[in-house]
Amino acid sequence: MSRRPNILWIVTTQWRAMACGYAGDANARTPWLDGLASEAVDFRQAVTPHPLGPQARAALLTGRLCPENGVRDYWDPLPATARTVAHALGDRGYVTGFFGKWHLGARARDVPFVGEAHARQIVPAAERGGFAFWEGFEGGFLLNDPWLHGTRLPEPAQFKGYQADVLCTRAGHWLRETAARNTDGTRPCFVVVSLEAPHPPYHAPVPHVHEPAGKELQLRANVPRGGEVERQARDELAGYYAHIEATDRAIGRLLSEIDLAGTIVVFTSVHGDMHGAHGLFRKAWPHEESVRVPLLIRGLRAQNRGRKDDSPVSLVDLPHMAVAWAEGHEWHCKRDSAAISMPAPTEIPLQCPHAWRGFRTARHKLVLHTGPDGRETPWLFFDLADDPLEMRNLAEDPARSGELREWRQWL
Repeated sequence: MSRRPNILWIVTTQWRAMACGYAGDANARTPWLDGLASEAVDFRQAVTPHPLGPQARAALLTGRLCPENGVRDYWDPLPATARTVAHALGDRGYVTGFFGKWHLGARARDVPFVGEAHARQIVPAAERGGFAFWEGFEGGFLLNDPWLHGTRLPEPAQFKGYQADVLCTRAGHWLRETAARNTDGTRPCFVVVSLEAPHPPYHAPVPHVHEPAGKELQLRANVPRGGEVERQARDELAGYYAHIEATDRAIGRLLSEIDLAGTIVVFTSVHGDMHGAHGLFRKAWPHEESVRVPLLIRGLRAQNRGRKDDSPVSLVDLPHMAVAWAEGHEWHCKRDSAAISMPAPTEIPLQCPHAWRGFRTARHKLVLHTGPDGRETPWLFFDLADDPLEMRNLAEDPARSGELREWRQWL
């Protein structure tokens, strides 16, 4: 049989689609990803189906939307019985591995989001999504000196260094060692490298990277100027872009050390961050800064390299893409839109406190707000082609009511 490709997913956290050099962001220093984009398909309309960590990760791994996959709100763990992409590729002869942030375990509400307690929480072997090899951590947002446990580490052990560097180095070693044993081409690798950066704390130390001055950064035009929102946005973005540069460097080191000739590489993020757009911060919001994510796929077909694709692709599609590649054929998006939603409200500060659902095409976005009584009402309606910064909410325009009714049929 012909040799099947290795498949590498690089998944970051809170890296919004527009915050890349290849996407035109003058603030972003991403030379490695810019180079990858020149050799990859750039899915310019890619979205996360659910712009909050656990829900996004559950959809990413299962290929099913929330709550159908068993995860509804922030505190729900991925059911141990959930079938994931690791099961699907394992059934097809792949050696499966996972490195890094899991964020799908049962989390105690009284444990701080940031800190060692969360970082050292054990994820039982039966709750690791079917990966044959697993080495990671539940959470904790320790962007330096991470704690890891898993297949080779029964108890959490701390590793010195920048988290992305540590994880990319260890994943690269595993991928090379595993690939070297695949002498007859029958046991290719599928590995997920899950990085927390550039998630806050934004001013966590970044080794060997100079944090830019906030006052020099270019803000998106939908960030209100002259007040506290602008001040906070500039302050946070200074650290954000420093972590983006450091993470780009770690990804570059990983890519330079593996055999790209036989590997399909995927780069993406589970969600973005508002960073002051529309006066809002963090995620779970239905706006572009929160739901749109970078998605680069460097395949093995030369004719696809450097291509830009405006299909309405979602993270929920990635497992189905991987199965197609494992079976030797290409995956094609057959939808006209991508579903986006937050199936449950969240009480986490700064995140969107509402449940909502909607859809996004390359041109339109419609979002319905779910009230306490369960009733849905139009909340946001944008023509993204004419209004990419979402400055004019057409849901409030009586002249567009007929058009709005037509678009609601999509839901």
